[in-house]
Amino acid sequence: MTIHVVQSGETLDAIAARYGVDPAQLGAANGVGADGALAVGQTLVVRFPRQVHAVRPGETLSSIAAAYGTDTRALWQNNWALGGGDALTAGQVLTISYFDEKIGAAAFNGYAYPFIEAGLLEAQLPYLTYMAPFTYGINAQGGLLPLDDGAMLTAARSHGTRPVMHLSTLTESGQFDTERGAMVLTDYALQEELIAGIMENIRQKGYVGLDVDFEYLPGYLAAAYAAFLDRLHRLLRSQGLFLWAALAPKTSSAQRGLLYEAHDYAAVSAAVDAVLLMTYEWGYTAGPPMAVAPLPNVRAVLDYAVTEIPAGKIFLGIPNYGYDWPLPFVRGVTRAQSISNQRAIELALEHSIAIQFDETAQSPFFHYTDGGGTVHEVWFEDARSLDAKLRLIAEYGFQGGGIWNLMRPFSQIWQVMAALYDIW
Repeated sequence: MTIHVVQSGETLDAIAARYGVDPAQLGAANGVGADGALAVGQTLVVRFPRQVHAVRPGETLSSIAAAYGTDTRALWQNNWALGGGDALTAGQVLTISYFDEKIGAAAFNGYAYPFIEAGLLEAQLPYLTYMAPFTYGINAQGGLLPLDDGAMLTAARSHGTRPVMHLSTLTESGQFDTERGAMVLTDYALQEELIAGIMENIRQKGYVGLDVDFEYLPGYLAAAYAAFLDRLHRLLRSQGLFLWAALAPKTSSAQRGLLYEAHDYAAVSAAVDAVLLMTYEWGYTAGPPMAVAPLPNVRAVLDYAVTEIPAGKIFLGIPNYGYDWPLPFVRGVTRAQSISNQRAIELALEHSIAIQFDETAQSPFFHYTDGGGTVHEVWFEDARSLDAKLRLIAEYGFQGGGIWNLMRPFSQIWQVMAALYDIW
């Protein structure tokens, strides 16, 4: 794999010729529009086919996979343009394998809301070990809020991806609720009823495990939260199921703040099979313009985490989005708009702006002026920033990564991931 940064005057055809790859496939793998337009500073992931196959009349994806001793999931991973589907045309060229030098094997989980566009979900599922529909919340009586996840579960299974139930303190209004979490953690009878509902839902829907995400808990609930997780873990393990928990991005055990205090890294880790470190949202909607996941900030969390948690239990949180801030930033007033990485590239193209790259944060950014004269600052993820973060999984010896989230298309995250890792 090579990550190419587009220079002024370069075209897709010229870049493809430089590397000896097909321009149509290069464009499709990187989400380049039909007009081939490229922004200066935009990244392109270039992968080099080792073996290709020209589809013959009557062949199917499964028959081609069998002929090469592979499987359809691998063919989907090697051919983003298939979109996770099995439609083929005679003469279509499929990549069977690449000249990639993998740095390890890893598991990947992705989160998505039930209203995700079906085609987008299917395109991403082959790159995921697990998929978690977001989210089963908790109602005022302590029971599960329903989730229309049937289509997601069917799609996941058809692509070899294992579904994980996601439980959070989200309420009917769609917000994380401190009181809802406290209610569950301090009322043993109510907790027992909730756990019974969880287990029945897992049984009915065939989930392979549970991912718990209780946020904004006060510090005095730290022990109760760990005890709740331990109780869940013992029950799930008895039925061959696993338990994960999400952790706020802390850099010390003494870190203050409602987001952090009840997340005791050592205690939570001891009570579960794995944790997701939510290593993103330094740049956020109400905050000042900056990278969503600056690499030094991410490393500071990881360096602390491995002193409290076995590295093999950790999933690294990977953001798949960016933010667009109108300037000047005024705290308490300015609100950034969450955008896809692909939309960020489109904005740079629309305004003929060169994308810049912050070497310290390891993140791309740029400024543009809208039609009303307002200057904007955009931070997002590209192949370079994702490569830097994904490599941390192997460097620290983590189990894998968790993608937040799958709702916005950006093919480069999957190209980099598949080039670096054998996906479990």
